[in-house]
This record gives sequence, structure tokens and C-alpha cells, in this order.
Amino acid sequence: MDITWKKMIWQQFGAAIDMLENAINACPKEVWGDRSNRFQFWYIVYHTLFFLDLYLSNSNKDFNPPYPFTLEELDPSGILPDRVYTKEELLNYLLHCRTKCKAVIEKLTEVEGLKRCGIEWQDINVIELLLYNMRHVQHHAAQLNLILRQRIDSAPKWVKKTTIQLDLKS
Repeated sequence: MDITWKKMIWQQFGAAIDMLENAINACPKEVWGDRSNRFQFWYIVYHTLFFLDLYLSNSNKDFNPPYPFTLEELDPSGILPDRVYTKEELLNYLLHCRTKCKAVIEKLTEVEGLKRCGIEWQDINVIELLLYNMRHVQHHAAQLNLILRQRIDSAPKWVKKTTIQLDLKS
């Protein structure tokens, strides 16, 4: 895949991840662990990172999230984890996902990118899955910013593009 395309995809995908990270960092303790709302801040973060990780794996068959997370997020009954994951746990998961995303884009070839993805319920190719995944992250980052705006009348600013560079050979 052309280096220019890789850079553009990464700059925007990385920006979506940066916006998610900024929302996590901006969330005060009383909003983070509040389990009284239907849309719990910490859970939206976890859900976003879980699927970011899964879709970057390009297959649901052998996917396992890092400890302490489990595959319960795939349970169709929609059960929540037994406890509130800490901000530190989810920031570590975000770092794991950012590193994985960057590596996936760095090694992506046009041939591999046009193959059907390995996620059983997604009938799309690998490149389209990357774009789908980026949209999912941005959707939930916006949702978190809305929660912050409603609860504390403040939210992080828009990230135009990530400042983290790809490691590409020209």
C-alpha cells in the first residue's frame, strides 16, 4: 500500500484514538465510576477499546484481550463487567490498542488490505474494516465528550491529526 495512504489513514485513526484518550483523561472520578446512568463512562471506554482491539486482530476466532479483560463483551445478552475498570487499566489498554493499530497500518499491503476480513459478522475487506473501526472509535469518543459536556460543562477539543508518526521506509 502506498506510503502516503498509510500516513493519511494513520493520522486520522490516530487522531480518533487521541480523542478517546483525551476524553478518558478529562473525566473526573465522580463521572468515571458512576453506575447510576444507563451510559456509564468507563463502560463506553471499555467497549470502544475492546472492539478496537478485536477489529485490529482481523479475526474473532483466536482473539483474546489482554488481562484483566475477558471475552464477556461478546456475550449477546449485554452483561456488564463485574466491576468498574480503572482509568489506569483502560489507559494501558488504549496504549496497547494504539501500538497495535500503528503496527497494522505500517505493515498493511494493498493485496492484504483488499482481502475479506476475518471477523465473521463483517462482510468487508481489511481496509474497510480499518475505516469502520476508526468510525466506531470516533463515535464513542464523541459520545464521551457529550457526557462530559453534560456532566461537567467541559470536554476536550477536536484533534485534527495525531502527532505520532508511522515508522515507514520510503
